[in-house]
Amino acid sequence: MSDETSHGAAAPYVDPLGVPFLPTRFAVPARPVTFLRRERLVDHLDQALRTPLTMVNGSAGAGKTLLVADWAAHLGQPVAWLTLDAGVQSPGMFWAHVLHGLRTSGVPVSDRIGSPADAGRVSATLLSRLAAQLAGGDRTVTLVLDEYDRVTAPDISEQLEFVLHNARPGLRLILVTRTEPLLPLHRYRTAGEMTEIRDAELAFTSEETVALLELHGLRLSVEAAGTLVDRTRGWAAGLRLCALAARQSPDPEVYLKEFEAGHSTVADFLLAEVLKRQPHRTQDLLLRVSVLDRFCADLADTLIGGTDAEPILVALHRENAFVEDLGHGWYRLHPLFREILRAHLRERSPGLEPELHRRAAHWLRRSGSLPEMLVHGAAAEDWEFTARALVDDLAIGQLFTGLCSGDLAGLFARMGFETSSPESHLVHAARDLSRHDVDRGLVHLRRAEEQLTADGSGPPAAQLSCALLEALAARLTGSPHRAEQAAEAAWELEREVPAELLDQHPEVPALLLTHLGSARLWAGHFDGARAALTEVADSPGGASTAIPRAQSLGHLALIDYLNGWPSRAERNACAAMTESEQFSLPQPCGCGLGQLVLAAVAVDRGELARAQDLLDRTPDSVTRDPVTEAGRSIATARLLLARGKARAAVAAADPSVQADVASPWAESQTALVASAAHLAEGRPHAAAEVLRQVADAQPACAVGAARAHLAAGDRTQALRLLGGIAAQGRAGPAVRVRATLVRAQAAHTAGDAAATRKLLAEALLEARRERLRLPFLEAGPWLGPLLASESLRHLAAGWLTPGTAAHGEPLRPEADAVPVLVEPLSGRERDVLQRLAQMMSTEDIAADLYVSVNTVKTHLKSVYRKLAVNRRHEAVRRARELGLL
Repeated sequence: MSDETSHGAAAPYVDPLGVPFLPTRFAVPARPVTFLRRERLVDHLDQALRTPLTMVNGSAGAGKTLLVADWAAHLGQPVAWLTLDAGVQSPGMFWAHVLHGLRTSGVPVSDRIGSPADAGRVSATLLSRLAAQLAGGDRTVTLVLDEYDRVTAPDISEQLEFVLHNARPGLRLILVTRTEPLLPLHRYRTAGEMTEIRDAELAFTSEETVALLELHGLRLSVEAAGTLVDRTRGWAAGLRLCALAARQSPDPEVYLKEFEAGHSTVADFLLAEVLKRQPHRTQDLLLRVSVLDRFCADLADTLIGGTDAEPILVALHRENAFVEDLGHGWYRLHPLFREILRAHLRERSPGLEPELHRRAAHWLRRSGSLPEMLVHGAAAEDWEFTARALVDDLAIGQLFTGLCSGDLAGLFARMGFETSSPESHLVHAARDLSRHDVDRGLVHLRRAEEQLTADGSGPPAAQLSCALLEALAARLTGSPHRAEQAAEAAWELEREVPAELLDQHPEVPALLLTHLGSARLWAGHFDGARAALTEVADSPGGASTAIPRAQSLGHLALIDYLNGWPSRAERNACAAMTESEQFSLPQPCGCGLGQLVLAAVAVDRGELARAQDLLDRTPDSVTRDPVTEAGRSIATARLLLARGKARAAVAAADPSVQADVASPWAESQTALVASAAHLAEGRPHAAAEVLRQVADAQPACAVGAARAHLAAGDRTQALRLLGGIAAQGRAGPAVRVRATLVRAQAAHTAGDAAATRKLLAEALLEARRERLRLPFLEAGPWLGPLLASESLRHLAAGWLTPGTAAHGEPLRPEADAVPVLVEPLSGRERDVLQRLAQMMSTEDIAADLYVSVNTVKTHLKSVYRKLAVNRRHEAVRRARELGLL
């Protein structure tokens, strides 16, 4: 069957369902006599005459429709107007109405274009013919789509974009909407082809409020009008409501001073005009549901103790009695009306509000609406029930992760210590541990464990919550053995918890593995730590697990850095920061360790200003587990060493972490800094002695010890230590470059020029791939003349040495050196980078390049790595410095 009418048929006057077009959908709304024409907005709308797309985006009652209707009425040329509603949702219905709207406004739409015959679809041929006719017309057609937020089908937005793009310059589109339309707005913004008016601009000023009130027969000073604007936030509907209420007051200024919900003339007006006109049963329902953000008939019945809420709510919505229909049987009260009703409830029925919250909490618990249930349980101060619901639902992990963890912690902030159930102790423990108050957290955790043990085998969810908190406490106290025990217990308990409950809370296993991986890392068990952390980092994305994923990536970055793999460390650290930015998580809740690793990598690359900036942007409030504190100490000490502040570096190298067990790598890093400080101050024997106890544990320490022995004149011992590193074969480039430089220095002191040049060439080639400058800057003055030699100059030029060092002078980093682009960008990476510079989102880039969002993310990670950055704006800045943009 054809999806459009015959080309030669007369234009239909019925929609694809055979129903006559409703004239009200195509009529420009009439303005009331109290409408205020605001010239600043009219002037802004006049810009629509110069741009193909205009969007007026504001909340309900902001005055969007009347603004555009008044502008259209004074435009002096025909305007096609279409007000969308639930009946115009499918593509066929939408375009049939658009075509009819164009014809109604006088646009000579050719009958050959046709009209959709199928409500559910429209042909591409029809859209192409329409765009072609508009583009070839003798005048620009203005089309207003009012209430465009009702359009939810992506197909319609795609089709509208096609017509708008191909109808130029014959179509001028104006969207009046409450939400952002599904159109590629970034293209129009970038090209300067879009006019926008939003809520902030739609809000009334004090002067405009004075003029509006005058139209209502009221006189008010600008200062008093400012008070009204503050109270209503300039909301057009609220101001008109206040104007109607102010008419009842002989003194508008006094009225404004009394304007508080529940104690104002507005409240009296609403109570008299809305509440008191209702039957007593309806009044009672309105007062009781005012404690709810949203409600359905069954929930309202629970609060009023009856079964008649549904017809009452339907009638209230039909009468426009400030009851909004949210769909699917759910309603909400107008915010101002709700505030007034709650104040009236407290006066009329003191003490009833907590009981209503308690009833709502129990109903929501039965219906499975945990977030709303917790709010009402806390409002009722029914802490035992509320804490039990949180723990039974296995949601205690949400106190540490997700976008609402702060709100959830705030709900339980008022819970006193008089509660004594194991669940309430678990919540107290979780809140304390989330604030790094380990001692208090462990007191509550032990009490919960004792009560659960006394009760026999407590609920599996409560026991699993105990194990999760125990793992966190072990992580915070540097106790890998306790972390292993907690993890083993948790894995056993997961078998007893319903699978669907575990599926609803992926943050629980993610947090558990993150805590375990951190504890293993502290103990120096890198392989075991990597296994646990990688499982979290590779888990499916989502807000609930964003923080553990970011933390795991940061820990993996630290492992890579300690093993001498700076580029790998950088990739994981950047991924940690991207994870946090993707979900707009509070910084640096997930990526703090990642930033510290990036700072350490920047030091190795000689980018000291960037390293300092990263350290400054990582506040002390990050999770205070031993690993993160040690990471901060390493990065800070390495930066101080690079700046020649040896004694300050030694002081910063000791993290002073309270931990149950010592960390071998943390001790090794502290010893490395101390050894380097001794060398810098001319004490090679002391430098070697510091590393004597740890030289065999870490390859980096063996290199440091070899360098110290060579400086002390013991070339044989230095080479023996370096031979052990080669035998292990697991050292990364940062370690290998330093080891090769020590070998080169040994050959240099032995007078073997050929071996020296060969080894230096090896070190330069490997260091250039990783952009490692610091090892050469640390090597000493012997290196400068060699790098300036004919055979090595080309390997160092451009990234390490801007010029030739004078004989005997050490290499020095440039003050603001910009790394060269060692690895070129691919064509697709350049495409992504160009769109990044246009401030396009990841989703917009994907749509523009016709690739998936994940593909764009992969290209972004590669671009960040090659440009040595970790943020979008840094990538654009660095690309411009390198001439890539």
